[in-house]
Amino acid sequence: MDATERQAALDRLDVLVGEWVVEAEFPGLEVPPGRSVFEWALGRQYLVQRTEAPAPAPDAMAVIAVDPETGGYTQHYYDSRGVVRLYAMTFADGVWQLLREKPDFSPLAFRQRYVGHLSPDGGTIRGAWETAQDGTAPYERDFGLTYRRRGGS
Repeated sequence: MDATERQAALDRLDVLVGEWVVEAEFPGLEVPPGRSVFEWALGRQYLVQRTEAPAPAPDAMAVIAVDPETGGYTQHYYDSRGVVRLYAMTFADGVWQLLREKPDFSPLAFRQRYVGHLSPDGGTIRGAWETAQDGTAPYERDFGLTYRRRGGS
């Protein structure tokens, strides 16, 4: 991947930059909304996401980088429980996907993924986290997670 392709991959993430209201839908629970902010860091080489969430969700920070070999993205995730995870990430054609299917900084007790769909106006991302208990089990919905842009783009 050359510098121009790398920059194009980073530029595709511009639509995420800004502040978002985050609405989680946990089965049987009513949870107030949280807040998530995406901002560029280190000369636009990394996209940093900081999330403040009400219980039962943890506060979190993630750093998104472009993989220089594949041109895909990697999300490095950290949260207030001390959890550290590494997600393969794609962001194309209005679909944001995070995928964890192998052990990384912690054992892989279950596979997980997030799939979110960006609205045509770029103001909403509707999606859900899903889990699968082993390498062959189908994914099942864990909880819904919707991002709504706060105060325009």
